[in-house]
Amino acid sequence: MLIRIALVSSLVLTVLLSASIVSAADPLPSWRDGATKERLLGFVEQVTDPASAQFIEPEDRIATFDNDGTLWSEQPMYFQLFFILDRVQDLAADHPEWQELEPFASVLKGNIASALKGGEAAMLTLMEATSTGMSVSDFQQQVNDWISTARHPTTGRAFTQMVYAPMLEALEYLRAHDFKTYIVSGGGKDFMRPWTETVYGIPPEQVIGSTVKTELRYEQGKPVIYRLPAIDFIDDKEGKPLGIHNHIGRRPVIAFGNSDGDLAMLQWTAAGEGARLPVYIHHTDAEREWAYDRESSIGHFDRGLDIAQDEDWLLVDMKRDWSAIYPEAAE
Repeated sequence: MLIRIALVSSLVLTVLLSASIVSAADPLPSWRDGATKERLLGFVEQVTDPASAQFIEPEDRIATFDNDGTLWSEQPMYFQLFFILDRVQDLAADHPEWQELEPFASVLKGNIASALKGGEAAMLTLMEATSTGMSVSDFQQQVNDWISTARHPTTGRAFTQMVYAPMLEALEYLRAHDFKTYIVSGGGKDFMRPWTETVYGIPPEQVIGSTVKTELRYEQGKPVIYRLPAIDFIDDKEGKPLGIHNHIGRRPVIAFGNSDGDLAMLQWTAAGEGARLPVYIHHTDAEREWAYDRESSIGHFDRGLDIAQDEDWLLVDMKRDWSAIYPEAAE
């Protein structure tokens, strides 16, 4: 079931290894030379040099990464939502009432825009109906099955082929300097945990995300954790610093995001003592990916963009600063 993901991981590693052979001295070969790359490399070298006044001990080297729009693409809608919509189709035969019940009826008719007019409430209704009422292990099996076969409707790529090559390099570079890398995402924790270690090298215990309530049940005398149809925690906006505090207990030294939903995490990072680096990924490449910011409902980037510019945070321009977007499209 994980063969396809393993093949994707092998492809990613091949691209990265090939790049390293071509430019062994360059840890970020998909980042174009310039001020952005120099600042990122300079910061990491500074805080990991024992002779530097900004030196940070290895146990305090925490790096956090948003997922959607930061580690992989997020247009035209969050990839977990594609999974949820596919699950509606899969389960429709067992729920004839959905033919007349919104937002399910619109999904089954292929009218996704109408289905999502209800905003967050509609998405939560769809999520609870398709992703709860089962054990965690059963849910994660469904995720594995889906992500090994599903394709993006625009690019035709596997979703795990739509991860950013420059960010894979950044993850490896930071880990080579004894940073512990965490995902801090508004996406579901149980949705991400089955595949993040294979794709990003981030193990499940270092994935922080939104959660539903759970309970322990016993089936034939064996304990099973069940996912209940009720939200427990939303790991977005102000929830991100709370998730970091509750799960990590250390403030990040460096944090990567791409939207206003990540602003609180980046502000929390910047407010720490000593050297800190908040990093925003700005989607500016309409040809190789998508260009969007202030007017987009997905990855809305407005207040965060202003603050990043005012506070001189590191603002990565994808079109200018990245020579490649996806691993298999290195230029």
